[in-house]
Amino acid sequence: MHSSSTSGSRLCLNSFFSLSLKTLALSTAFIPLHSISASKTAHQFDSVVNSSKLVVVSVANPTTVFQDGQIKHGFGYDLVRNYADSLKVRLEFKTVKDNAAALEMVQQGKANFAMTTASISSIEAKQLTSFSATCGETVSMQKNGLSSDLNWVFKSANDPLSDTASGYICRAKQAGTLQKLASFYNRNVVKQESWDSIQRDLSNRMPIYKASFKSTAQKYDLDWHLLAAIGYQESYLKPNSVSPTGVRGIMMLTNSTAKAMGVSNRTDPAQSIQGGAKYYDQMLSRYAHIPLPDRNWYALVAYNMGPGAVSQIQKRIQSQGKNPNKWVNLYAYLDNNKASNGRYRQAVQYVTRIRAYVEHIKTTPQLVKI
Repeated sequence: MHSSSTSGSRLCLNSFFSLSLKTLALSTAFIPLHSISASKTAHQFDSVVNSSKLVVVSVANPTTVFQDGQIKHGFGYDLVRNYADSLKVRLEFKTVKDNAAALEMVQQGKANFAMTTASISSIEAKQLTSFSATCGETVSMQKNGLSSDLNWVFKSANDPLSDTASGYICRAKQAGTLQKLASFYNRNVVKQESWDSIQRDLSNRMPIYKASFKSTAQKYDLDWHLLAAIGYQESYLKPNSVSPTGVRGIMMLTNSTAKAMGVSNRTDPAQSIQGGAKYYDQMLSRYAHIPLPDRNWYALVAYNMGPGAVSQIQKRIQSQGKNPNKWVNLYAYLDNNKASNGRYRQAVQYVTRIRAYVEHIKTTPQLVKI
């Protein structure tokens, strides 16, 4: 932990943004739909409301969703989940092997809509309708290494579901939340040349500590890849690491935190990992009232800055009339004020890099085999 504390989280990532249904459902300011079929069909909106369930299908890729077992997160996934939240319905998210399969499910009525990078011609061939999932926010997408060709595809343009969805997207753009979401899921947060060095570090050092990460993670019901990612961000997995502020060890514990976690030797790898995991788990419990995945990000910020600092920021957010328990609001506050506060800048980098490391570890064959 770089400042004064440490935290943890069960990486079961779900939502990022939530906009008011009142402002979205009644909106008429949505971007033009690319309508191919104007024939009357049964409204998907009615189906969603009556079943209290939104079924969305997508292909897993760096822009849409990162998935490992039950773990899901990503720009597209968070956007879809929060649209479902705005409708106050449960999201049923399905991934398929390619865009053709996703479009087929929408055409057959097996999904309410698809999130895809399929070409307009292939969408036309299925007589479906689509609109940009970013309301034309190409600059932020490209800047952060995400595809700007992401579309939401519906069976019919003459359906309130597509209307409310397009309104949701463009209001999210106007509010700046699309830009913040793209920033958080920045694919360029680590430069390619740095990835090469990171790959070497992880390949050489992770095998030494893998057993400790796995056994400790199992004890606290955590993802060991996440613990390893925290350890790498903290110390590059070097047990003798020490910072100018006196934190040390693989998990960079302060002396007081180490004692509270029962760690007598901070430079002992097994003890450090145990102490870091225990504190991380305590942070999860501290933010138990915050739904996943937001809870994960709050816990990581608290690990880095200390829960007291997070509480102060939450009070400031609340004084602005915003929900202090929404990650988008905490992230926006940190990001907007990072130029004038080094701790905020560090926290933003801390969380985004750990997220990127987890994805890298889980999707790199050489590391998966370690």
